Amino acid sequence: MMHSTVSRGLPRNEPSTWLVWALGLLFIGLGLLFLGAPRIGTLLFGLPAPEWTHVGYLLAIGLRDLAFGLYLLILSFMANRRILAWIFAVTVLIPVGDVLIVLISRGLSAPAHLLLHGASAAVMAGASLWLFKQSSHDNTGGFS
Repeated sequence: MMHSTVSRGLPRNEPSTWLVWALGLLFIGLGLLFLGAPRIGTLLFGLPAPEWTHVGYLLAIGLRDLAFGLYLLILSFMANRRILAWIFAVTVLIPVGDVLIVLISRGLSAPAHLLLHGASAAVMAGASLWLFKQSSHDNTGGFS
């Protein structure tokens, strides 16, 4: 049986790894907030709290964020920078969609929430670009 000498996961001592871990933990926290206190989550998201019978979308947001945070943490130990860069690149769709949802629902009456979701999109895009730049020497998996 041959053992591979290729290391798996991100280097533990790199700032980009810490960013991935911090974002993973942040999204886990957001997911738990929406699952445990959905009405508080609505304040953060920027939409009015629904009647309790319509709270399902908040739980869906919580599960989405919880799963995404767990994906990031797992991938940080199992994947390379290039794969995580692609994950962040595609994930930009989520906060862009959130901006559109708040914009359609509330117009420009919630500028702080629009900026929050816009900042989230910028962080995802920035993390993606940073990881792509660092992955130029990674030759394990992903696209060249």
